[in-house]
Amino acid sequence: MPERCPWAGTDPLYIRYHDSEWGVPLHDDRTLFEFLILEGAQAGLSWLTVLKKRAHYRRAFDGFDARKMAAYDERKIAYLARHAPIIRNRLKIRAAVANARAFLAVCSRFGSFDAYIWRFVGGRPMVNTWRRMEQVPAHTPVSEAMAKDLKQRGFKFVGPTICYAFMQAVGMVNDHLVECFRHIEVQSVPRAGHPTG
Repeated sequence: MPERCPWAGTDPLYIRYHDSEWGVPLHDDRTLFEFLILEGAQAGLSWLTVLKKRAHYRRAFDGFDARKMAAYDERKIAYLARHAPIIRNRLKIRAAVANARAFLAVCSRFGSFDAYIWRFVGGRPMVNTWRRMEQVPAHTPVSEAMAKDLKQRGFKFVGPTICYAFMQAVGMVNDHLVECFRHIEVQSVPRAGHPTG
């Protein structure tokens, strides 16, 4: 049995996510956008709750197509808040729509969201060497700078803690514990996706 980060626990969905996605450097714009929305949806909840609803989010939000989401009107937001099998928090749904619009503006300004967001770590993952979960921070100066910049660009639900969780998820930072078998593996995984406009 491989040694994993303790947070992966015993839930098969969580283990699969830990073993195949978390911490892998990601450069596909649509998937980066998906994680940004899902991390915001997590606020105040467990990540496992969000993972269990991920497929529903993909259906409700048109596969995280930012152009389609940016066009959602009040009727669509009201429908999602009442009927979609997602976290039916109207503020979070509104934030997702606002974030789609801000995301498109960033892509237009920087060529891709990937080009914009990876600037915060100089284009390369930050590799940490934590041995215990208690050592892993909830936020860092980098996630604070990211949160500030995202907010200035119109993004919502992007505080420093949410931004750091996003960085961990998309491999901008490798926070697998050193004893975890994925700590070394994610450093040699081919780049997931590529910059898209």
